[in-house]
Amino acid sequence: MNKTFEQLKVAKSILKSLDEIGFNEPTPIQQKAIPRISSGVNLVGVAQTGTGKTAAYLMPLLTRLQKPKGNDPRVVILVPTRELAIQVGEDIAELTTYSDLRHAAVFGGIGWTKHAELVEPGIDILVATPGRLWDLYQAGVLRLKKVKHLVIDEADRMLDMGFMPQLRQLQEIIPPRRQNLLFSATFSEAIEKLAEEFIDYYEKLEVAPSATPVNLVTQKAYKVPNYRTKLNLIKYLLDDEEKFTRVVIFVKTKEHAEGVFKVIQRKAEGEKRILHSNKAQNSRINSIQAFKKGEVRILITTDVSARGMDVSQVSHVINFDLPRDYDDYVHRIGRTARAGNKGDAITLIDPSDEWHWKKIQKLIRKDIKLLSLPTEVEVVETEFAENQDQLREIDRQRKIDDPTYQGAFHQKKRKGSAKRSFNDKFSRTKERQKRKKRRRL
Repeated sequence: MNKTFEQLKVAKSILKSLDEIGFNEPTPIQQKAIPRISSGVNLVGVAQTGTGKTAAYLMPLLTRLQKPKGNDPRVVILVPTRELAIQVGEDIAELTTYSDLRHAAVFGGIGWTKHAELVEPGIDILVATPGRLWDLYQAGVLRLKKVKHLVIDEADRMLDMGFMPQLRQLQEIIPPRRQNLLFSATFSEAIEKLAEEFIDYYEKLEVAPSATPVNLVTQKAYKVPNYRTKLNLIKYLLDDEEKFTRVVIFVKTKEHAEGVFKVIQRKAEGEKRILHSNKAQNSRINSIQAFKKGEVRILITTDVSARGMDVSQVSHVINFDLPRDYDDYVHRIGRTARAGNKGDAITLIDPSDEWHWKKIQKLIRKDIKLLSLPTEVEVVETEFAENQDQLREIDRQRKIDDPTYQGAFHQKKRKGSAKRSFNDKFSRTKERQKRKKRRRL
C-alpha cells in the first residue's frame, strides 16, 4: 500500500509547500528512500532522472534539519554541473517556502567572491560543484566541520567528467562521522568502487533495474542514411506543432548543434535556443529557464550542457546523434516523462550507428524496432566524405567483434613491392645521369 507524505513523516512546513506545488503522491523512490534516509543509514540509490530522486533525499534531510543552526552547513550536496546546482537550489527553495532554513547553490564559471557573500552570513544546506566548494574552502570563507550529511548526486556523471580527484580531496576535509547518500542513474562497476571507497557500509536501493528507462517514455527509432536526411526528418517532425510542443534535440558536438539550429531556425515554428560549451554560462542558464517556463519550444543541446535540466512538460526528446557513452541514452530520454507525465523519445540511426544501437538496446533490456522514413521526407544521397567516415566506423566495429578482420581500408602489402620501389628509384637516377651527360656533350 502506498504511503502519503504525512505517513512518511515529512515536516509540516514541507507538506504545506508540497500542497502548494501540487505534489500529492510520493513516487516509488520517495516511498522507499525517505524512511531509510530518515533513519540515518548510508544509502546508494539507483534511479533514473525524472523519478523524483532529488526530492527523495531533500525531504528527509530538510525534515531532520528542522530549523537554522550556527553558521556552517550541516548538509552538503555535490553535483557535477552548474545547471544541476541551480536546479537543486530551486527545488530546495520550493520545499523551504514555509521554513527558515538557509541554503545556497555555488558553482564555477563566475567569480567565487559572489558565492562567498552567499555563504558568509550562515547557511544550513549547500549545493555545490566540487571545484567551487574547494575554492570557497581554500579561501577560508567556508568551514565544513559541522557537515552531518553528504549527498553525491548523479555520481555516474561525476566520474564521467573526471571529478574523482576532487571528491577524494573533499573526503579528507569533511568529518568522517556523517550520513552518506549517493545517487546514480546506473550502478556500474565504477560506481560500486566509488561507493566502497566513500562509504564503509551502505544499503542499496534500486527502484528499477540499472539502466532501465522510465516506463512512461515511448521509444522509437528511424533508419536514416545521412546527416542531411536527418535534417529533413527533423523538419518534417517539427511541423506537427500540436504534438511536438516542447522538444529537446540532443547532438554529439557543438558543430552539429549549430548546424541543426541554423536549419530549424528557418524551417520550424516557435522559439528555439541552443546550448553547448561555447555559450556563455548566463546564456545557457537563461535558455534553460526560458525552456522551463514554456517560452522556448525547441532546445538543441549537447549532453553535458543538458545535465541537471529538470523540465516536467517535455513532450519529445530527439536523439539527432546517438551517444557513444551508452548510459547517456538513459539520461537523455529521462528528460521527458518526468513527474508522472508521458513522453516520446525518437532516435535517428545512420548505418554506422546500428552496431551501437544494438548495444544500447542490450543495456536497456528492450528491443526497439528501426522504422522506415515517412514517404514525405526527402532522402538525400550521402556525400563522399560522410560515406567514408561511416565505412571507417563500421570497419572499426567489425575489428572489435573480429580482431582478424582486415577491413575495407586495410592496405595489403604486395610481395616484392619494396624491391620494385628500389629498382624504380635506381632506374630514375640512372636516367637523370644520362640526360646530364648528353647536355654536357
